[in-house]
Amino acid sequence: MDYKIGMIVEGKITGIQPYGAFVSLDKETQGLIHISECTHGYVKNLNEVLTVGDRMDVVILDIDEYTKKISLSLRALEEQTHFHYHSKKRKYRQEKTEHDGFDTIRKLMPQWIKEAKSDEAKKMN
Repeated sequence: MDYKIGMIVEGKITGIQPYGAFVSLDKETQGLIHISECTHGYVKNLNEVLTVGDRMDVVILDIDEYTKKISLSLRALEEQTHFHYHSKKRKYRQEKTEHDGFDTIRKLMPQWIKEAKSDEAKKMN
């Protein structure tokens, strides 16, 4: 079969290593699913996600013309979930800083100026 980048093909997991899983696409052709392309999110142990002998659809990400190595992906077939993190503390801090800001400095600045002038006057005398 003539494989092209972007094709979705069925393959069989033939081996699992810490860095990825080998997939047999046909009798002569084999590809690799890198651990980062197995699923969205962090994968600590590929054996928890994949099993030797599993048949599944994979996407061809890349084909090296010289070595004929094929990079595959399962993640490309998954729907990506979007995480929205909303922190109440962060919102509280933003509201608090809107009110505080430089108010403390603004209130103390006239007193500091008066003290500085007084100190300078003492040094001159």
